[in-house]
Amino acid sequence: MAESDWDTVTVLRKKGPTAAQAKSKQVTVFACSIRRPHNCPYCLTGSAGQNKQHLVSKNTAKLDRETEELHHDRIPLEVGKVIQKGRQDKGLTQKDLATKVNEKPQVIADYECGKAIPNNQIMGKIERVLGLKLRGKDIGEPLEAKPKKK
Repeated sequence: MAESDWDTVTVLRKKGPTAAQAKSKQVTVFACSIRRPHNCPYCLTGSAGQNKQHLVSKNTAKLDRETEELHHDRIPLEVGKVIQKGRQDKGLTQKDLATKVNEKPQVIADYECGKAIPNNQIMGKIERVLGLKLRGKDIGEPLEAKPKKK
């Protein structure tokens, strides 16, 4: 019965902090004690133990309810047809056009179907490759090359 000593307790612990870690923590705690208006994670106790990142505000809930009124504008179908016609006139597939404008073929397909949210950078690239205007009043007109300024 000598082996079963009920009073012996084994405590398992992590290693203590290294000298550098202990010193940096001391400096941080010291700096916190000097500053009165703190913004330090060691001193903030107002929202301790709460996860405030995922709170739903009233505005978010309002936007969720009003999805019909508040939505992103899409490319007009007229512009999609101009892109499709210009691409076919040049003898390009959607994949070829996508490669030339450095985008995925699905992006070109979305623009032609009218599902895409307009991005001026992509629109500009497509305009230059096809040589057609896709923005403004005269959609579908040939793109006029402007002289480069020096």
